[in-house]
Amino acid sequence: MSVSEMNPSAAASPLISRQWLSEYSMPLAYVFLFAILSATVENFFSLTNVIGLMLSVAQIGMVACTMMLCLASRDFDLSVGSTIAFAGVLGAIVLEHSGSVALAVAAGLGAGALIGALNGVLIAYLRVNALIATLATMLMVRGLAFIVSKGQAVGINDDSFIDFGDTRIFGLPLPVLVAGACFIVFGILLNQTVFGRNTLAIGGNPEAARLAGVRVERLRVWIFLLQGLVTAMAGLILASRITSGQPNAAQGFELDVISACVLGGVSLQGGKARIFGVLIGVLIMGTVENVMNLLDVDAFYQYLMRGVILLLAVLLDQLKTRGERR
Repeated sequence: MSVSEMNPSAAASPLISRQWLSEYSMPLAYVFLFAILSATVENFFSLTNVIGLMLSVAQIGMVACTMMLCLASRDFDLSVGSTIAFAGVLGAIVLEHSGSVALAVAAGLGAGALIGALNGVLIAYLRVNALIATLATMLMVRGLAFIVSKGQAVGINDDSFIDFGDTRIFGLPLPVLVAGACFIVFGILLNQTVFGRNTLAIGGNPEAARLAGVRVERLRVWIFLLQGLVTAMAGLILASRITSGQPNAAQGFELDVISACVLGGVSLQGGKARIFGVLIGVLIMGTVENVMNLLDVDAFYQYLMRGVILLLAVLLDQLKTRGERR
């Protein structure tokens, strides 16, 4: 008789250890990284820098919450950077001509929702590959941002709009609180609702989900519509922070968001996502960039490091997928 037959718990313990390590490896790694940087990098652990770190990842965090849903459903969205730029530019233009903050916000959010819905229809109903569909909308939306702004930044002078990016509640900037609210809302949506369960189901096996009664195409459109809506909100917040709508804003933003999601355990194969993991992924991306800025690392090397992080994130996802198959 083998040891595992004599003591089943002994055989199960290595499996539990591996699962525990897989679940908590990234949070533990981030805690270790944060402790090392706090001890070795001057001013890293200061209150001002920590708040600045949270503010710098606020927009990435918001969009990562919905990108998580896209990836979990076996899709992705390359147009988020362009949507941020277009929403900010459109909001600034509407504000300039109407003087109404509510109308400017509504215009930006409406545009984002339409862009997201267009992506969803192209992918779900017209069967266009997600890479091609979102790459096309990325180019078109960025072009629209330059066209409507005539290639120039659109200044914002309305204090009530600018306050949206500067206001502090309980000592925290409003964008940080909005990002925190997104993590809470989409965490509940993913883990506690039929919407979330169906999203994971279509990512795991779309045909099985369809046979189980899930309206796969409609759900995909809703996922991309939410993606566009939240991305537009991030674009409006960014415009309020920099007091202008910039048609060239957020270039390369989509890669940072996807990197953060994959670092956080969202599978590129679909069907797997954890909101807490996404939060850790966002913090890792922001922390690395924050430290490089504190150490005055040249921007060219920062691009190199972001590429390395993206590659490591994809390799990590591949290793986890192979391990699960075994």
